[in-house]
Amino acid sequence: MNSKSPLIASAIRTIKIEKEAVSALESRIGGDFERACSLVLECKGRVVVTGIGKSGHIGRKIAATLASTGTAAMYVHPAEASHGDIGMITVNDIVIAISNSGSTEEITALLPVLKRKGIPLITLTGDVQSELATAATCNLDVHVEEEACPLGLAPTSSTTATLVMGDAMAMALLEARGFTHNDFALSHPGGKLGRRLLVKVKDVMHSGEEIPKVSADTTLANALLEMSEKGFGLTTVIGRSGGIIGVFSDGDLRRTIDAGKDIHKTKIKDVMSPDYKSVRGNSLAAEAAQIMQDTNVYVLIVEGKDRQIQGIVKMHDLLIANVV
Repeated sequence: MNSKSPLIASAIRTIKIEKEAVSALESRIGGDFERACSLVLECKGRVVVTGIGKSGHIGRKIAATLASTGTAAMYVHPAEASHGDIGMITVNDIVIAISNSGSTEEITALLPVLKRKGIPLITLTGDVQSELATAATCNLDVHVEEEACPLGLAPTSSTTATLVMGDAMAMALLEARGFTHNDFALSHPGGKLGRRLLVKVKDVMHSGEEIPKVSADTTLANALLEMSEKGFGLTTVIGRSGGIIGVFSDGDLRRTIDAGKDIHKTKIKDVMSPDYKSVRGNSLAAEAAQIMQDTNVYVLIVEGKDRQIQGIVKMHDLLIANVV
């Protein structure tokens, strides 16, 4: 297809219209927006988001974004609310109602109960003079000049503008709360991002008897037995103080054999590498993965104070932990 294709022309027109709808929101971020955010920050309960049809889909996304970024939030279907679920909304909560027309019957039917309970109402509407907008504690204007739908029927620009306004609120609240990477990880413990931000090296390392260790005066032959038994492709070499003084790896073995050394007479301290890559046990496992990738090694020594060895971690361990 080429740039003159009707399909491409339609897609470009849609993107342009929706881009203009989003850009128009900038001029509407002012006092009402700030008041809406303040109401949420002062809320002692939850943010209850409601909407029906396409607005309901957008409402679910806004509630999910709020919940994952530090604001306790949930979605309630307005029709279900009228048939008992409104009991889920307490006097400590705040309601965000979404309706492009501002006159959705399922939502306006909730107004008397919300008013009676004194529950603050934030609305996102496309008509600032509508019943919902005028009844709200504060209204956020999300009207659009035109829908991207050439028939002017399918909600397109309007839903995009509403979603962006919801994202703007969520991000403003996130920053106001001082929400951190660790906070985000706690909200996403089952995802890869959460694991990257929560799993530490000490959680995945091998420790105790699993660590390959030999003393500095061990013969190369005995060191090879330790390497073979532990299966890491190396052994650590421990000095008299109990701290690690070097490592001996498969690469060092090849160089030693090439040099014609006698494995029964050569001591490991004479052929080990004093330089090695290490990481702290409290470091994030993702940091260990980055060190491995940057230095092209696949095993790291986990060190504590005074070069005391705490463990050993392999790239395979990080892959299993799903932090890579």
